[in-house]
Amino acid sequence: MLDNLINLVREQAGDAIINNPTVPNERNEEAIAATSESIAGGLQGMLASGGLKDVLKLFGGQEAPSGNNPVVQNLSGNVIQQLMSRFGLDQQAAGGIAGNLIPQVLQKLVSKTNDPADSSFDLQGIFNQLSGGKSQGVNIQGLLGKVTQGGLDKDGDGDVDLQDAMAMFSGGQGGGGLMDSVKGLFGR
Repeated sequence: MLDNLINLVREQAGDAIINNPTVPNERNEEAIAATSESIAGGLQGMLASGGLKDVLKLFGGQEAPSGNNPVVQNLSGNVIQQLMSRFGLDQQAAGGIAGNLIPQVLQKLVSKTNDPADSSFDLQGIFNQLSGGKSQGVNIQGLLGKVTQGGLDKDGDGDVDLQDAMAMFSGGQGGGGLMDSVKGLFGR
C-alpha cells in the first residue's frame, strides 16, 4: 500500500512539492515519501485512537476530503509537522503544501478505492495494512455500509450518540456486538 500511496502523492505533488521553491529540487522525492508516510501514519493513528467512523465516512463518500474534514485536518497536521522537522520549512510553507496536497491525495485515494476497475487500492487491503493485519477477519465493507447507510443509529432517534454506541458495541445482553469484532483491532 505504501508504494501505491507514494505514487499517488507523486502524481498529485506538482505545484505543492515539485514546483514549490521552498522544497529544494534534490529533496522532492524525499518530501513525497515523507508526505506519504505521514498520511499512512496519520490514518493508522486515527484508527488506533477512535477515528474509525471518520475514516469510514471519508471512504464511503459521506464526508468530502476538504479542509473541514476531521481526517484531512488530522493528516494535514501530521504532514505539516513532518515537513517542518525534516525540511526546515516554516509553518506557513508546510501548511500550504499540506492544504493543497492532502485533499487532492485523499480524493484520488477514495476514488481509486471505490473504483472496481482499479485494483491499486482496496478498502480491506488498506485497513489490513493500517492495522498490521488485525482487521483480516473484520468485514470492513460491512462497517462502511453501516456508516454510510445510517446503520449506526441503533435506537432510531435520528442521531448517533452514546446510546447508539453502547448498543452497537455491546451487542445487547448477549454480547457479540461490533466491539467484540474490532476490540483492540487498531491499538498500537
